Amino acid sequence: MSFYFISQFAIYDIMHYNKIMRSPNGIKPQDILVLLELAAHPRKKWRLVDLGGLLGLSQSEVSMALLRAAHSGLLDAKRAVLRSALAEFLIHGLRYVFPARPGPLARGVPTAHSAPPLSADIRAAAHDHYVWPDASGALRGQTIAPLYPSAPAAAQKDPILHQWLALVDALRVGRARDKALAERHIRRRLGV
Repeated sequence: MSFYFISQFAIYDIMHYNKIMRSPNGIKPQDILVLLELAAHPRKKWRLVDLGGLLGLSQSEVSMALLRAAHSGLLDAKRAVLRSALAEFLIHGLRYVFPARPGPLARGVPTAHSAPPLSADIRAAAHDHYVWPDASGALRGQTIAPLYPSAPAAAQKDPILHQWLALVDALRVGRARDKALAERHIRRRLGV
């Protein structure tokens, strides 16, 4: 009979272990994409299906992104972006978690200092542009892998999101001058 006996503490340990194993660990690139869209339009009330449609994500991907962001302290219980936490993560941590390196020259969609808002402050030489690869792109430059594969398409649908993604890319791959300007823009936009 003692063969089937499980102590109350053993049941708690099993339940606690299962909860820990199911909890969202870490941040993924699509989580940053979702957070940037929420930060770009802070007053907008989003439905998961609409947010997913714009960003090229499924509803479950958006739901998990929101859960991971909340678990990481970047989103509150009401799905509002914790602006100072997001600024700190973008400015000080993003380039280590999701680094980018310039690749070969190709036609594409402008990013980093080659796209607004930084393109207004930085005049780059013709050979010194950064782009997300896209055959229909308007600019030729060094390619940068986007933060998430659907990011360029989402950026083309939402110009404000495009600016956010360009600022993030400047932090991921830019020189000191680009990073400093991107940091100022991010802090100003987030009000921190």
